[in-house]
Amino acid sequence: MSTEFTEWLRGRSDDRLRALVSVRPELITPVPAHLEGLAGRASSPSAVGRALDRLDRFTLAVVETLAVLPGPIAYRSLRAQMARSLAGTADPQFQSALKETVERLRTMALVYGPDRALAPAPGVREVLDAPAGLGPPALEAFRHHPAERLAELVQDVAGEGGETGSATKETLAALLGDAEIVGRLIEEVSPQARSALNELVWGPASGRVPNARREVRAVTARSPIDQLLSRALLAATGEETVVLPREVALFLRGGRVHRDLSPLPPTAEGTERDRGLADRTAAGQAFTFTRAVEELCERWGVDPPGVLRSGGLAVRDLKRTAGLLDLPEWVTGLIVEVSYAAGLIAASGTVDGDWMPTPVYDGWRVKATEDRWVVLATAWLTMDRVPGIIGERDERDRLLNALHPDLRRPAAAEVRATTLGVLASTPGVAPTLDAVRERLAWEQPRRRGGYRDQLVEFTLREAEQIGVTGLGALAGHGRALLPDSSGTPAGSGGGRATPAAHLLLPLLPEPLDHVLLQADLTAVAPGPLTGDLRRWLALTAEVESTGGATVYRFDERSIRRALDAGQGADELLAMLERHSTTPVPQPLSYLVADVARRHGRMRVGTASAYVRCDDSSLLDEVMADKRAIPLRLRRLAPTVIASKSSRPTLVDALRAMGYAPAAESLDGDVIIAQIDVRRTEGTSTGRSPVTFNGHEADVVAAAVRAVRAGDAALQARRAPVAVPGGEVPRSPATATITALREAIRQGSQVWIGYLDSQGNATSRILEPARMEGGYLTAYDETRAAVHRFALHRITGIADIV
Repeated sequence: MSTEFTEWLRGRSDDRLRALVSVRPELITPVPAHLEGLAGRASSPSAVGRALDRLDRFTLAVVETLAVLPGPIAYRSLRAQMARSLAGTADPQFQSALKETVERLRTMALVYGPDRALAPAPGVREVLDAPAGLGPPALEAFRHHPAERLAELVQDVAGEGGETGSATKETLAALLGDAEIVGRLIEEVSPQARSALNELVWGPASGRVPNARREVRAVTARSPIDQLLSRALLAATGEETVVLPREVALFLRGGRVHRDLSPLPPTAEGTERDRGLADRTAAGQAFTFTRAVEELCERWGVDPPGVLRSGGLAVRDLKRTAGLLDLPEWVTGLIVEVSYAAGLIAASGTVDGDWMPTPVYDGWRVKATEDRWVVLATAWLTMDRVPGIIGERDERDRLLNALHPDLRRPAAAEVRATTLGVLASTPGVAPTLDAVRERLAWEQPRRRGGYRDQLVEFTLREAEQIGVTGLGALAGHGRALLPDSSGTPAGSGGGRATPAAHLLLPLLPEPLDHVLLQADLTAVAPGPLTGDLRRWLALTAEVESTGGATVYRFDERSIRRALDAGQGADELLAMLERHSTTPVPQPLSYLVADVARRHGRMRVGTASAYVRCDDSSLLDEVMADKRAIPLRLRRLAPTVIASKSSRPTLVDALRAMGYAPAAESLDGDVIIAQIDVRRTEGTSTGRSPVTFNGHEADVVAAAVRAVRAGDAALQARRAPVAVPGGEVPRSPATATITALREAIRQGSQVWIGYLDSQGNATSRILEPARMEGGYLTAYDETRAAVHRFALHRITGIADIV
């Protein structure tokens, strides 16, 4: 069969081979030396499993049907077999879908042969675990039964007057393959026994019973399980496990391989949404998310949290950041993780480091809002980290913190893309979570599980928060982010305007350059502000509330902060007048003037620290104040006081007492307080890994030419001759691997040549059991023991004559 597969591949045209390696690019990484190498790689368990994982439920059902039915079958028989399992699909629609599916499977080299003799490729049957929920064939299910027990089973299955011939597993399998015999056996058992069989018919085909290897005969069987075991309707595969043989299951299914089947995916049911409203809602959330990332980086640039020894962000730091951003903790965790994946934040060191912005953030901050959002959304879509599991515990009961290395999940990016793909297939509809899961279960049946269901839920929740979806429906700018046919994310446009940014731009709110000043010392921003104005207000005022409008409050501390940064009273008032739609209220003017008048009258330097003031009466007040006792002040002159406290401590203490000192340098100049913006040169390891999605067309063409040339050279060499007496078998490596796989599948013995550690060639007669990790595990008839053999030391293989 493997030789037939290789010859079939050799007979494919170059266009067909290019199509094969385009849909399965891993087959030419690296490029195989010849077509035998390509065939061996295409039929390897890892390559077959990877290809099967890409199939939808209907396509996988075609492969399972071919794997279950014995021998190559004609396309007409395959169509008739699958038609039995159809669930209300129109016949022309089914025939068209089946024709396309078979051709697709041929292109992927998972099925080969002409329409008159279709067969699954080598390795497919071995990789498929319980295809269509069926158990193993009887030949495999009863493989390890002793000869005495097989004789009893053959006698009980054949019944009185039945011809059995030799009592072997092949004989028993032939009997169970007869529908009349199986029907008679089922009629003989009790209703309770038939009910037990019905529990296993559609899978899973195995179950647990105590003392499964009990030896019972049909005439003495009393319990339902005894009746089934004695008639070979169940096979014992362990001390407490039984399995329903495939032949029995197919009989009970009425000849159907699948219970119900449809070539069409299920419709993702959901709520109809107005597309314009959904796009505007998503755009508003995209703007909010982008501003939240900027605010996070600004705050961490001034007061960065520390890095835990185990990596990640402490729980208390996440809570504190959530409070500062006025957001739930899960949303804050998402913001932190996306910022990390986009390279905007990183750890400043591995030991006692801090989480702070990187120089990448400075470049990102000056971009337009739509371009900044595209960077964030693309990072989220392609990153391998899962913010949704922050706060959960791993298998060792350790808490998973934000930014922890263990938040990586290899399937995260692929699940996000496929989930958004489901939403893209239902424009204007917000599908339910169950509908999305059902659709993905049809599209990727081999990748189902609770873990993937959880990732789907996280994806829908996070997409809404980031602004990829609005009201549960995929937005236009979100659709533009999805990978194109080459697998490249649409949002990755380098320095050019991306389609997603182009669609998002007209939906974003226009930044405002004005506020409404009120008499209660507040300023109301009726919408998003320009970056410069927002940063200036963050310096001169405190954010009191956020929402549709942001309220800033001016107080003595915030005005003094602006004065410390080098701004003067006239400059502050001019800025307020320029960006206010109303006149500057008198209370605010008085506040600015009063703070500015008192600011800097008192100077603090280093003695450790000293206080200097031209108004000696003011220093008298300080010396008489009981709150100054901890400062240990000493009068040096009528206008100078010294202290053993440091200058920052002395400044903070005097401000707490109600004074407004200004810091002074050693030269007597007023120190202009700069906001201590910190950056790390460390690079973020949260950047999304480069995903391999396929080769360029010229690379594919060159690889096919190389394979053809290598195959021609191989064919030109002298064909191998039979092994002379006394020599060890020798054969090409690919042929050896293929023959070993076939021996494992059939449970047959082989003769191999093997080089020991000293390089001496020896002959071994083996019964191979499994092959993994570069080693073959087999029962060595020569040594009468189970051994592991390194595959690279096997010189060749030959059948036992």
